[in-house]
Amino acid sequence: MRLTFNMQFAQSLNGILNTQKKMSIAEQQLTKQTRILSPADDPAASAKVLGLDQNLSQIEQFQKNSVLLRNGLALQETILSNMRTNFDRISQLAIASGNGTYTEAEREALALELKNIQTEFFDLMNTRDSDGGYIFAGFQDKSPAYEFDQTSGRYLFKGDDGSRALQISPSISLSGRDSGKRIFDDTFTRFKPSAPTVVAGTPDSVSLRVNDQTRFDQFFRENYDNQVLANNTYNVIIDAANNYQVLNNGAPLVPPITGTFAPGQAISFKGLSLTLNGVTAAPGQIDFELPAPDKKNILDTLQDFIVALQDPTLAGDNFLDSVADVLVQTENSARNVDNTLANIGGRVNVLDSVFDSNADLVINNKSYRADISEVDFAAALTEIKRQEVALQAASTVFSKIAATTLFDFIR
Repeated sequence: MRLTFNMQFAQSLNGILNTQKKMSIAEQQLTKQTRILSPADDPAASAKVLGLDQNLSQIEQFQKNSVLLRNGLALQETILSNMRTNFDRISQLAIASGNGTYTEAEREALALELKNIQTEFFDLMNTRDSDGGYIFAGFQDKSPAYEFDQTSGRYLFKGDDGSRALQISPSISLSGRDSGKRIFDDTFTRFKPSAPTVVAGTPDSVSLRVNDQTRFDQFFRENYDNQVLANNTYNVIIDAANNYQVLNNGAPLVPPITGTFAPGQAISFKGLSLTLNGVTAAPGQIDFELPAPDKKNILDTLQDFIVALQDPTLAGDNFLDSVADVLVQTENSARNVDNTLANIGGRVNVLDSVFDSNADLVINNKSYRADISEVDFAAALTEIKRQEVALQAASTVFSKIAATTLFDFIR
């Protein structure tokens, strides 16, 4: 085979260029700290690295969501904790107002303090987050959760039941807000019977009161029928011999409630106290009903009690009924807030646990990614030095070959 000068030159040049390329690759690996500069370098490892990068990006978003959720839950917890303290104060003021010696001015002072608490509640229930959204308005967070209706004199919930949730792991999403409807509006008012109706007999007066709220509440929950309303009618029958029996829509209760009636003495059963005045030995029948359970938010509860405190004509049993109403509804509202706070605490625990798990996954995935793709610094430096020596050798050889001619051979 004939070796020409051009062939020698080309082979030498290719050797130098190949050595420079290998040296450049080693330098890039060292600079970028990866041995995979393109998928062609290691297709299998490259695919794994791509998958790990996507997973790390997803976990990073989960961690950002966790931070947003933690901030939202912390804000809500602070608001509800502040409200919870005021519930205790409302109960104290309501109990104090039941003192029969309080003057009109003292009751007005209580009403003023309760009005201030109501104003604070209204402000807290319309709290906004850092983005300007009303946190208790559900999905309708661009407008206030609660508004005062001048026509009805009621505080109306203007949001919805929506609850915004964020994903904190592939299978777990948590809500950072709770709808005010569930916390504040879904609160039962005090269970109490309807006003008694005289069906037979001629008593001078009839009164029916709850004298044991806990016992009556149990009776109400066990016996109220929301399907057949007629089953919520109760009859107190007094016969000519002054014996009485309590019936449910004309049927005896099980076990039966019976006894002897004495004029002026109350008939007590299931936490209720029925008093008839002016009845001697005449037979009679008194009916009452279990009305449908009602719900009211704490703002309206306070509004009604403030009106009762400012009404000088409201006294005696009627005022005590107002006191009982606000005490029970405040307790029910406080229980709703307590349940929400407990739920928030549970979500925070889950959030912290998932956040820590995600942090561990980040470490593991980065470690695995490093094992697959990161360059060995010692090996890379050695490779650079080796290619540098090879490049110097190739350059030296090329310079000598390039300087050799036919005349050198003849000599």
